[in-house]
Amino acid sequence: MVYQDRDLLVVDKPAGLLVHPARGGEGPTLVGLLAGLVGGGEAGREGIVHRLDRDTSGLLVVARNEESYLRLREAVAKREVEREYIALVAGHLPYREGTVEAPIGRSPRTPTRRGVGGRGLKAARTTLKALAFLPDTTLIAARLHTGRTHQIRVHLAALGHPLVGDPLYGNVGLPGLERQFLHAARLSFHHPRSGELLTFTSQLPSDLQAALAKAQAAPVTIRRR
Repeated sequence: MVYQDRDLLVVDKPAGLLVHPARGGEGPTLVGLLAGLVGGGEAGREGIVHRLDRDTSGLLVVARNEESYLRLREAVAKREVEREYIALVAGHLPYREGTVEAPIGRSPRTPTRRGVGGRGLKAARTTLKALAFLPDTTLIAARLHTGRTHQIRVHLAALGHPLVGDPLYGNVGLPGLERQFLHAARLSFHHPRSGELLTFTSQLPSDLQAALAKAQAAPVTIRRR
């Protein structure tokens, strides 16, 4: 637990943990672990105003009551919740900073995949900033302006720079890394009751630190799908 008061929690989710029960997903969930501490929203997803993929680590805000849930959901919809991620991508971005605006839809062939195009298109916008150019990869900060499923993963794959370790959109591997290199490192929003600006940061977990050290020292193995 990073922060808690009577209205909300901020948690640092580990990789491998589902946020809420999902079709085809098994095992413990964040909602289950927080049972009795969270509230608002629909059954089985109590308190969840935004989410992270199972294998993405980092910061989430979770509501504790219906009023906070509704206000935080509104803040997310109005793009008033700032979410910044640290990612490692294959290859070198052609610029140091830029914005991707490309609608995302569901893959017509694989229901679990999303793509630039596809069915049920929704607007999606991501700002990317290069933090370091490594031998075969780029360490970046990615800021979400919208919150589509797999948005960062899809936008980077569409650019030809998929996330290192992403089995669904890139399959770019580093020895010892068992997931996509994506971490929700910064979260900022106004408190739903007081209006106070709250900002939280999270350091890279140990598995991503180890992967980054390897990427700095040696080329990655690229196995494109």
